[in-house]
Amino acid sequence: MKRIKCIVSYDGTNFQGFQVQPNGRTVQGEIEHVLRKMHKGEPIRIHASGRTDARVHAKGQVFHFDTPLSLTEEAWKRALNSQLPQDIAISETEFVSPDFHARFSSIAKEYRYMVLYQKERDPFLVNYTHHHPYPLDIGRMKDAMQYIIGTHDFTSFCSAKTEIADRVRTVELFALHEQKNKLIFQIRGDGFLYNMVRIIVGTMLDVGSGKLAPSDIPEIIAAKDRTKAGKTISPNGLYLWKVFY
Repeated sequence: MKRIKCIVSYDGTNFQGFQVQPNGRTVQGEIEHVLRKMHKGEPIRIHASGRTDARVHAKGQVFHFDTPLSLTEEAWKRALNSQLPQDIAISETEFVSPDFHARFSSIAKEYRYMVLYQKERDPFLVNYTHHHPYPLDIGRMKDAMQYIIGTHDFTSFCSAKTEIADRVRTVELFALHEQKNKLIFQIRGDGFLYNMVRIIVGTMLDVGSGKLAPSDIPEIIAAKDRTKAGKTISPNGLYLWKVFY
């Protein structure tokens, strides 16, 4: 058996998320369907670096699987891409050691969140950005973002449905890039809780809109209370950008 690591990108618009579900189209389901065909009906399970929700995109999601088939790395990439639907693409395939695990070997992840910052909505970007038509104070947001960096209990910034007890995470990078009519939030850390990125960015937009002050962020973190932070903004603007090993 060989273990193969794959980097996959996908447009999450028409998926119910990454993970297989009883009903609904998923990224994992599409990939495993192709692998089953390649293995003559034998089910092949893939293991990903983590889940993404419905309508969330990925540029650098990682998964691995084990196979008895003898193909080169490049042949695996070609074979998968030739059979996968148009909204999924494998960008890299490589053989890895049997102890590699896409989830448990990961040391950090980077997400990016795209905000369309203009008055008019753009029908061509509606599935790929969060539209914010109101004025924002970029300087205030950048001041507030510095409080997110570091090791904190992010209970205030995760969904109330989060079942994980340990909510301490380390954010090593949180940056804002201005690109024409887009704001790109770049965040990198050792792990992220359910809806954490979407809530953090939503809170930063509240700061930019004047609903919150930058100095409110430490108090929100300390409160460990979901109701103190901003709303969970749309999944459309979220991208799993890169996984680090």
